[in-house]
Amino acid sequence: MAKSTGVSSDINEGEPVRSFEERMKRLDEIVRIMEQGDRPLEESLRLFEEGVALSAQCQKILEEAERKVSILLSSPRDSPEGAAIEAPFRKDS
Repeated sequence: MAKSTGVSSDINEGEPVRSFEERMKRLDEIVRIMEQGDRPLEESLRLFEEGVALSAQCQKILEEAERKVSILLSSPRDSPEGAAIEAPFRKDS
């Protein structure tokens, strides 16, 4: 049996699926590298593109978490033992 690395692979993209924390760590690393200003233009552009993509992914994850919290906080409080009930989010678009 293969040992799990804790990182799933995205079949559609062919690259590992990173957690929010891993994405933020990589984004921070990219910022530090680019602030040094000593990389060739092509590498800087590649890093910038990766950073923009990571930033968008993190924003999407945060928005989804915010929606879940909002749903939990607006759930009826008359459930058994006063527990909040999570309801699926419906996007009206």
